[in-house]
Amino acid sequence: MIAVTTETVPGKKIVEVLGIVRGASVRAAPFSGDIVAAMKNLMGGELEEYTKMGAEAREQAFDRMLAQAEALDANAVVGVRMLSCGLVPAAAEMICYGTAVVLADE
Repeated sequence: MIAVTTETVPGKKIVEVLGIVRGASVRAAPFSGDIVAAMKNLMGGELEEYTKMGAEAREQAFDRMLAQAEALDANAVVGVRMLSCGLVPAAAEMICYGTAVVLADE
């Protein structure tokens, strides 16, 4: 499965547009992560627990988007975008979306 942020793939042509596909993941840091984060806000430094939470959410949302594309028999997703939004303190939703297509060689 090809997934790109561009609208086209070099050397390929879109022969069928199957529609928008998306994946989402909502993650929350464990309570212990909030305590460490509060301390690091005072002293500075990377918030590793939140970095890990964000990476896991992005990966899961991306995988879910690809699974939806595969269910439509797509062989690519073009125009891939990701966004996140905070839902409640210490929890965020990651959304990954794009257009499922069938590509063929030019």
